Amino acid sequence: MEKNKRACTLLLRLLALGATISATVVMVTSHQSSTFLNISVDAKYQYTPAFKFFVVANVIGGVYSLLTLFLPQKSMLWRLVVALDVVVTMLLTAAVSAAAAIGYVGKKGNSHTGWLPVCNQFPKFCNHVTGALALGFCGVLVYMVILLSAIHMVLNPLLL
Repeated sequence: MEKNKRACTLLLRLLALGATISATVVMVTSHQSSTFLNISVDAKYQYTPAFKFFVVANVIGGVYSLLTLFLPQKSMLWRLVVALDVVVTMLLTAAVSAAAAIGYVGKKGNSHTGWLPVCNQFPKFCNHVTGALALGFCGVLVYMVILLSAIHMVLNPLLL
């Protein structure tokens, strides 16, 4: 039973590592140039603070997941890991939410403020951002499962 728990935890943390690092790579590689009236215009993730926050949060989530892979099963640090799982899960949730809000404005625009949609002019950039957001949402879901699993393992209801 103990080996099954460890294998499940290892698998979940590897999935989280893969999702967060993949989301980071896809977002960082999202850029496109377009020309309007002989003026070259660039679209890059660095131009939006929410996208930068998304990248930083996913790097933090990936590094944290990698570090927890090497934590011994019997260590008392697992109680701290539960608290850090909560922090990382909420950090990733905030980052994905912020990036999704900006992505929505980029795709649909906002008629009340006069913001025009940009995805018509930068389809490759928008497709990259959409892919990164999908991977980011997967990372959040995996971290939520990790959090529930970590709480279950620390509390161990069979002993209560």
